[in-house]
Amino acid sequence: MAVTKVALLTAGGLAPCLSAAVGGLIQRYTEVAPDVEIIAYRGGYQGLLKGDVMTVTPVVREKAHLLLEFGGSPIVNSRVKLTNVADCVQRGLVQEGQDPQQVAADQLVADGVDVLHTIGGDDTNTAAADLAKYLATNDYGLQVVGLPKTIDNDIIPIRQSLGAWTAADEGAHFFWNVVSEHSANPRTLLVHEVMGRNCGWLTAATAVAYRKLLDTKDWLPEFGVPRERRDVHAVFVPEMELDLEAEAERLRAVMDEVGNVNIFLSEGAGVDSIVASMEAAGEEVPRDAFGHVKLDLINPGKWFSEQFAPMIDAGKVLIQKSGYYSRAAASDERDLELIKACVDKAVEVALAGGTGLVGHDEEQGDELRAIEFERIKGGKNFDIDADWFGELLAGIGQPKRSRVHVEH
Repeated sequence: MAVTKVALLTAGGLAPCLSAAVGGLIQRYTEVAPDVEIIAYRGGYQGLLKGDVMTVTPVVREKAHLLLEFGGSPIVNSRVKLTNVADCVQRGLVQEGQDPQQVAADQLVADGVDVLHTIGGDDTNTAAADLAKYLATNDYGLQVVGLPKTIDNDIIPIRQSLGAWTAADEGAHFFWNVVSEHSANPRTLLVHEVMGRNCGWLTAATAVAYRKLLDTKDWLPEFGVPRERRDVHAVFVPEMELDLEAEAERLRAVMDEVGNVNIFLSEGAGVDSIVASMEAAGEEVPRDAFGHVKLDLINPGKWFSEQFAPMIDAGKVLIQKSGYYSRAAASDERDLELIKACVDKAVEVALAGGTGLVGHDEEQGDELRAIEFERIKGGKNFDIDADWFGELLAGIGQPKRSRVHVEH
């Protein structure tokens, strides 16, 4: 069946790739299939359920290259799970008794859509997988072709998610300014909380990017500007075991010698322990529509700083979160190259009648292909045995402890 109309949809949290991916898709269709109509659903799956459509006009096609210069999403995101019927009803997106997947499918048919392009992370693409399965099972004859967006870089089996490189570099630049706060008070504990629910890749990559930034600077230790005060002193990710007492002893020595301590903390590190302590105290753990703990509400950085501060005799504690700063950035050159390759493949797959999530498939020799939706999962662990991570820990004098639980 010939493709005559496609729809675009972005969903989930922001990442430094959404605007560029939307612009790239519009550009590519204009180059290779200019007669294909393009619409977008405003506000992700919420917009699809409500039939809230934006039209890609000739003017937008002509100026689509401008979207590559912006962060965020021009067509707006939302967090909606089509299989969470109760949540969709509660939010007024469907009526009682309606199946959100059927409402979405019928809306696509009503709008004359042949291909739906989803751009999002593991939740977006598992929702896309559910929708693609529903469409196929019920003979709707529609295709779903996704692009992988997540700054955590945690989609199985995607080698590199769109936007993750940019987020790491932006987090490094964020901390370059924040780290100067060490000079506002003696014995400052600075906690840089980085996004990453289950995967520590972004925290580790941000620390590496930041230390490369330090390598470009000249220092003046003779008058209060040594590298040591601005360096990374600890990196904590969900995949590593953390012995609070042992690390506190090591970091107390750093505080005594250097005068401050800088920690890069993945927001998902130690969450199991935090949740367990909340539940033991009878407190309700806030969760989203997908069942994920709302990390911004349980505040891992605050919890960790409260554990460490007295143990290292911190005079001041400052918690800074780079997530919103990083994820709202425009794509950098590395990501623009990756986005272009994935966008071109996505259009090729769509016009050929295919479906799946487009990315480099780690389980098939890193081939750029449309990966079967049923193989897509979130929560890919960061490989703490990677050489570059080992070099990072060795460079900051931190021992590598294997995995998972927090001693406290």
